[in-house]
Amino acid sequence: MKFFHTIIAAVLCLSFTACQPDTREASALVERVYGSGAASQLKLKLDPSLGDSSFEIGASKGHPCVIGSDMSALTAGIGWYFNHYAHVNVSWNQMTMDLGDTVLPVPQGTERRDARQSMRYYLNYCTFSYSMAFWNWERWAQEIDWMALHGINMPLMMVGIDCVWRDVLLELGYSEDEVADFVAGPGFQAWWLMNNLQGYGGPNPQWWYDREASLCDNILGRMRALGIEPVLPGYSGSVPCNAAETLGLRVDDPGKWQGFDRPAFLSPLDDDFGRIAALYYEKLAERMGTSRYYSMDPFHEGGKVKKEDIGPAYTAINDAMHQAVPGSKWVIQSWQENPRSAALDVIPAGDFIVLDLFSDGNPKWKTKGYKGHDWLFCELNNFGGRSGIHGRLSGVEEGYFEAVKTQSEHLKGIGATPEGILNNPIVFDHLFELPWLAEDEMEGWLARYVEARYGVEDADAVAAWELIAESALNCRTGQQGPSEPIVCAYPSFTVDRVSTWSTSKLYYDPQALVKAMEKMDAAAGRLGDNLNFRYDSADLNRQILTDSCIPLLDSIRVAHDRRDLAAYDCLTAAFLKRIGDIDAMLSEFEVSSYPYWAAMARSVCDEAQGTTDADRDWMVWNLRTQITTWTPSDDHETNHLMDYSNREWSGLLMDYYCPRWQKFFEENR
Repeated sequence: MKFFHTIIAAVLCLSFTACQPDTREASALVERVYGSGAASQLKLKLDPSLGDSSFEIGASKGHPCVIGSDMSALTAGIGWYFNHYAHVNVSWNQMTMDLGDTVLPVPQGTERRDARQSMRYYLNYCTFSYSMAFWNWERWAQEIDWMALHGINMPLMMVGIDCVWRDVLLELGYSEDEVADFVAGPGFQAWWLMNNLQGYGGPNPQWWYDREASLCDNILGRMRALGIEPVLPGYSGSVPCNAAETLGLRVDDPGKWQGFDRPAFLSPLDDDFGRIAALYYEKLAERMGTSRYYSMDPFHEGGKVKKEDIGPAYTAINDAMHQAVPGSKWVIQSWQENPRSAALDVIPAGDFIVLDLFSDGNPKWKTKGYKGHDWLFCELNNFGGRSGIHGRLSGVEEGYFEAVKTQSEHLKGIGATPEGILNNPIVFDHLFELPWLAEDEMEGWLARYVEARYGVEDADAVAAWELIAESALNCRTGQQGPSEPIVCAYPSFTVDRVSTWSTSKLYYDPQALVKAMEKMDAAAGRLGDNLNFRYDSADLNRQILTDSCIPLLDSIRVAHDRRDLAAYDCLTAAFLKRIGDIDAMLSEFEVSSYPYWAAMARSVCDEAQGTTDADRDWMVWNLRTQITTWTPSDDHETNHLMDYSNREWSGLLMDYYCPRWQKFFEENR
């Protein structure tokens, strides 16, 4: 009888265990990021009865415990626990930290957080080229863990989409050479997918597609295991420029983008539109599965389009998506004139999720509105992957909570839509905590962040960040990203920008950063062993030196105009030395080192069989071209993309920017 009872108890136990939501992936996340000691201490549970996007932090049998309503809420709660209880901040400059035998703090009460909206979007097509083009699986795995800890649950995912397009074109009868003429190279696929160019940076060899397919599988598997649903690229009518001749399709020529031929646009009125779209979604599902979300941006940044075609085009694109995946949502960027008014008129409410792409600098939700369509409040903090301390902390808070109060019916969440990442981590930590916080909690947010970032309370560090937050992180202009570093500019005596669409004018008092550096120096004796502190101090010092080059160049111009040769020589030598000082300072950190990025680009080839030195050179060419001339032309007068992706990187400063300035100074001596 006792044996019988034992069997029944075991069966009941197994049945109970089988009914519990599985938290093993979340535990594995903790172990990867914080170490096995932390994973063994932190108790994790999934409880759907908590509601929608909710988590609780408390204690269970003497251990810290995090409970989430779903996997994404659970991982957001894990990130919250480590930031606000253990005071351990994961950042791009430090993606993992093994805490060893550190005893995790046990909360004395229970804290509950309910997300105000359920959608938390991440990435921009450009991010995949400006920051991610040469990542391997190890680096991607770290980024996915970072996403999970920040509660991101719907990132854009385009790794592997070149394989899908290859499958589609081969099925349609294109040759491998013709596929190569269409698919862009690793550094330029973002603009290919936004229908701005084709083929540039290629051709991509077979080993590249094999690598992308494997990387795609790994990324999607990890994302979905952590409750992250990818936003997949949908079909919006793009076809190769020769599709009329090769396939007999009825296409429009949308013209050029920045000198590049755009892909042709398959007319939605063509009988083959639905057939091509169905084939695309079939191949997409084979490679990447399906999703509730598909990203499409027809007519991105201009292009010739007949006004009467806009409504039918959007209708055909939407119908094709729903035919392939019923109930799916169209995620569309609000950028320049898109989404066109005609699109907002013809797409049924509930089908669109509009990314108000630049809510922090140009909030179109205020000026245009989206005619009853759902939308996300997005922060586009970085353009081109450029360096520089920059943000709009107060402005983002004000704008987001204003939208919460006035747009509650259609505001469905937030998004980070940077063209480049790996700098200004405070901006992203701030944004992704907003949905979980009440407006009146924001007053003490900065002090809490500093404690999480450096592990302890420190008045000097808080004072430093308050000065930064009131200056460089309080941009009130609509400029595109940080004020650009003139050391990266094409040389002249009257530099006012580096790239075509931005500015080098400072929107803050640079002395505020000098005072902030004094406070950081005062804290260095206590915090100098903290890697986050060292990185932040170096970045602040870099910004101060960079800003100081503006008045220095003014003095050089004055000396030149006065023909004061002695002053000119002294000042130009100081300018060039300052570039060298910045270069040396950045060499300690991988994320700001050109040799590191070049080695990463080459290492892509090491993951594949049969690659050659020519393949490695091709990868580095994609990197080097993207961050310098961008197009094949190095004529800064006609090439509007030249130096668009300017970077203050160690190695690049001394080997690319400094020689330009040195030559300029010598020629104008």
